[in-house]
Amino acid sequence: MKALVLNSPLNLAVHDVPDPGEPGPGQVRVQVQSVGICGSDVHYYEHGRIGDFVLKSPMVLGHEAAGVVHQVGEGVESLSPGDLVAMEPGVPCGICTECKSGRYNLCRDVRFWATPPYDGALAEFVLHPAALTYRLPECMTSEEGALMEPLAVGVHACNRGGVRPGCVVAINGAGTIGCATLMTALAYGASKTIVADMIPARLERARRLGAEVLVDARSGSISEAAIHATGGRGADVGVECSGHPGGAQALVDAAAPAGRVVLVGMGPQPTQIDTVAAMVKEVDLATVFRYANAYPTAIELTSRGRTPVAQLVTDRFPFSNAVSAFEFARSPRPDTCKIMIDL
Repeated sequence: MKALVLNSPLNLAVHDVPDPGEPGPGQVRVQVQSVGICGSDVHYYEHGRIGDFVLKSPMVLGHEAAGVVHQVGEGVESLSPGDLVAMEPGVPCGICTECKSGRYNLCRDVRFWATPPYDGALAEFVLHPAALTYRLPECMTSEEGALMEPLAVGVHACNRGGVRPGCVVAINGAGTIGCATLMTALAYGASKTIVADMIPARLERARRLGAEVLVDARSGSISEAAIHATGGRGADVGVECSGHPGGAQALVDAAAPAGRVVLVGMGPQPTQIDTVAAMVKEVDLATVFRYANAYPTAIELTSRGRTPVAQLVTDRFPFSNAVSAFEFARSPRPDTCKIMIDL
């Protein structure tokens, strides 16, 4: 079958690779239809590594994926051939303490698509555990299915921040994850949302998605905007999605007494935080690593029209032009959000 293989940094090509074969017990064989390009995919393409995860042999890229069930393995009763599905890309061990406690995203032995040494989903077919493969309602498309992966990050971030009806939520960064968090916060009942970014086109997208207060970070401050928008109290929840080294502190400054700040974006290290400023307001600091138990919520919200993820797709490429898609992703337009590859 065909797959998009990263051989080494900046050496990417569609190759013939071995077909994965028939599904084993508890597995499904899926014909992939849509795969979104994530910033991590682009980073591996450019640099061949992210932190301690280093490309040492050719690897198939892509982890935001949806497709159609082609065949089911022994014991699979939840899915049938022909089902349109979204696939959660991290496969945990299932037996460690973290897995058994429900925080399987923290499993040390998780096998995550397109993270060395594990192949991703930019291929014609994949085998995947049925337990991590979710049937999509008839009202959803394969592109929306692929977008359940970044939306799951937004769901997990809002869960970690305790977003609930009536909350004021401040979000730093209006890229794909920032917008996914914004949509989720609104779906959870946030009464006011404040979004900051340095790119006007991103702020305009956030406005269309429902953000009430927009902050141009080139000249404005999200903390000042949050304090002003709440009559001096501040935001109940702040979510840092930009990866900017100063983003966490800005949200601590923006926080209301007993507020919560969630760190999602990974950027240059170290990140400086004035702990005294956080302590005098008893601000809770939480972090996010991917997600756990978030796909069902993401699918439910999208199928009910609460999270219009389709609006995030700005550019589409056929699989035959996948290399061009990655080249474009290195230097996208200011208004580019999610790039989708159609298989």
